[in-house]
Amino acid sequence: MPSSKTSTVPPDKLALYEKLVSTNPKVTRKGAANPYTSLNGHMFSYLNPSGSLALRLPAEEREKFLKKYKTTLFEAYGAVMKEYVTVPDNLLKDTKKLQPYFKLSYEYIETLKPKPTAKKRA
Repeated sequence: MPSSKTSTVPPDKLALYEKLVSTNPKVTRKGAANPYTSLNGHMFSYLNPSGSLALRLPAEEREKFLKKYKTTLFEAYGAVMKEYVTVPDNLLKDTKKLQPYFKLSYEYIETLKPKPTAKKRA
């Protein structure tokens, strides 16, 4: 774990998120207090302190997801995260149904250029 902080996410939601993350052996859950997944410096899933899950999806899949699950774009700290959908709780509980979207999210991030890493000062 990156820090000694413990998560404030409800334990049942955290367990469901970890179960979802474990469906992709290439992915490691990061963030002790705020669980998330990322690749090449790009976050693609995030579990906020209240236990709401955000998934980053490509535009076409995002629109389909929003309509199919009658949900909204994810909002964090008063800002709308334009590429992220809010995963309904009933879908978070169904890892088998949610897993293809998690896979899509990972595959989408693989297409983005890696973010440059910050150079550490001596």
